Amino acid sequence: MGGDLTDARVWAGELSAVHERFVHRFARTEPRKSALAYMRGLIAPLERKNGWTLAEQAGHTGPDRIQRLLNRIDWDPDEVLDDVRDYVVEHLGDPEAVLIVDDTGFLKKGTRSAGVQRQYSGTAGRTENCQVGVFLAYAAERGRTLINRRLYLPTSWTDDRERCRPAGITDETAFATKVVMAKAMVRKAIADRIPFRWVTADAAYGFSKGWRHELEEADVFHVMATTRHDTVVTRWALDHPVHDLFPALPRQKWKRPSCGRGAHGPRVFDWTRVEVRPWHREDRRHWVIARRSVSRPDEISYYIAYCPADTTLDQLIHFAGSRWAVEECFQTAKQECGLDDYQVRRYPGWHRHITLAMAAHACLTVLRARALATDKAETDPPSSSTSASPKSDA
Repeated sequence: MGGDLTDARVWAGELSAVHERFVHRFARTEPRKSALAYMRGLIAPLERKNGWTLAEQAGHTGPDRIQRLLNRIDWDPDEVLDDVRDYVVEHLGDPEAVLIVDDTGFLKKGTRSAGVQRQYSGTAGRTENCQVGVFLAYAAERGRTLINRRLYLPTSWTDDRERCRPAGITDETAFATKVVMAKAMVRKAIADRIPFRWVTADAAYGFSKGWRHELEEADVFHVMATTRHDTVVTRWALDHPVHDLFPALPRQKWKRPSCGRGAHGPRVFDWTRVEVRPWHREDRRHWVIARRSVSRPDEISYYIAYCPADTTLDQLIHFAGSRWAVEECFQTAKQECGLDDYQVRRYPGWHRHITLAMAAHACLTVLRARALATDKAETDPPSSSTSASPKSDA
């Protein structure tokens, strides 16, 4: 992301513009300056981005001011994040955008960091001692970035209030599943009138019939991954297993498009769909979509979609594939904005660091979108209206 943004004055100026969005959230001058210095350090090409290195980058003699910003000074990271999200919408907002829910792990040592325990980390691909954050990404034509976040607290924490209090977790903070967190983030996006058209998520979230029903009740279109054990309503059964819908389909019912580029090239699979819940409003449709591996045809993944009646399979494949945009967000935010390079242990400190890292990532995303738009404008041929000879006054 940062390869074309080498001019320090460009990104410093844009970062200051982002900072201006939320500077009023700080009551005093010191945290205002520290927040900007912190974001500058997160974007700087430092090998590690911890309290000491960020303090040195800012010209401080020690990490005290950085630590106060994250742990002791009173400011609300949720309010700051609202301002950052408004900045994203202003520059990237798109009524056809996709909201993507996913979580990512942050490997940690010890037992004192809020929410840490041995749990599955998609980042590591195995069970590790880690924290897990649930995120909401905004993917539009001009760019994609993260717009909401929440630290997951396992019951090993929420059932032990004596453990929670030193970590800054209040007695009012109850256990919430990752799906409940996802619901809350999407509800907020709807309530705040964020422009978008689709929601997508992996099977850990898409398997929730309750959430899919809630989205449908709000008429929010979605393509959600699910498991082969999920069931749907068909003409033949009220609980028809999704994996049992496809074995009898003829070969010509499958098609092989790419659903987007991945780290190793185009993601090419065989795809098909079967309509379910046929007794419904005329302008909406429900589909179960199957994605089959080309090299290993026994490997099939499933999605459930709610969409306008005229939505094509190619469009559904596109929205299913857009889910990988959140992985790109995680990768660039960690590599270029220090998303996972923090030393805070307390619950408020985690949200403060993550919020400022998300602000930095949003800044880089907007700069990249602007640069791409400029390149496109310079390389596109002039339109007929601009290339035509001016009319004579005669």
